[in-house]
Amino acid sequence: MHLHEQNQSSITWFLLLGFSQFHELQLLFFIVFLVYYLVAVGVNVLIIAAVATDHHLHNPMYFFLMTLAIQDVGQVTVIVPKSMANLILDTRQISYSGCVSQVLFSLFFLASDFFLLTVMAYDRYVAICIPLQYEMLVNKKACLQMIAIVWIISILYGVLHTGGTFAVPFCSKVVNQFFCEIPQLMKLTCSNIHLMEFRFILFSAVIVVGCFIFILVTYVCIFTAVLKIPSLQGRQKAFSTCLPHLIVVSIFVFTTCSVYIKPSSNSPPSLDLVMTISYSMIPPLMNPVFYSLRNNEIKRALAKVLCFT
Repeated sequence: MHLHEQNQSSITWFLLLGFSQFHELQLLFFIVFLVYYLVAVGVNVLIIAAVATDHHLHNPMYFFLMTLAIQDVGQVTVIVPKSMANLILDTRQISYSGCVSQVLFSLFFLASDFFLLTVMAYDRYVAICIPLQYEMLVNKKACLQMIAIVWIISILYGVLHTGGTFAVPFCSKVVNQFFCEIPQLMKLTCSNIHLMEFRFILFSAVIVVGCFIFILVTYVCIFTAVLKIPSLQGRQKAFSTCLPHLIVVSIFVFTTCSVYIKPSSNSPPSLDLVMTISYSMIPPLMNPVFYSLRNNEIKRALAKVLCFT
């Protein structure tokens, strides 16, 4: 027990993945990360401002879009600024508490994004399949309750898995990823964690599969209802609203599962890096494009915010 405590307390910092040994390339990566961060945060903040300031957008669908934008800003802010700081300061170090914070908040935003996408599928189902009950089932109070439940479950999920990950001793400080991520941290533990890893994978798989099945079932109902719409324009409008959501969910589930819901085997570092970027950095840019920037009402609201009209 004493050795366990000694190993646990001896780790006060970790080393993250370095993008390059050459200073010029590090500056290039810094510029890439900076441009990405400014674009991702800027676009999402504009959507938040557009929905918040335009009373025409004060309905459940746009409220969920605004919440998704807030979560996307949080997701990139947890990861990217630290990576930029390490690149410009020519260091790979992150403190133990900083690593814990990254794991906790990245898990929180990851889980809340997925749960919110599930809620948005329910919103579309009610709007298209049972529109007469929409005001009763998806009113302002119901929206706030759903978001509160999403955030409470997500923070509990984050705390549970963060606590489990950092409860075991680490035998190495080198994290083979550009931010602290559970699958990579599990590779650094001294003890046999196969049982804990199995429980983590099983618990996460049950949640993800359950939500994904719910989303698929709602979309089967939605597409069945849409095909009954006599107007071609009405069918096209309904499909254009729903298909982007289904595409985003599918990409999100595939990339996240490929990283989290698999054993932490010695997969190629380059593949790990690509898949991690796919689930952590692409959605905050993809969500505004798929959900908001294709929407005429959002475009009009953005034009007002940017003083184009």
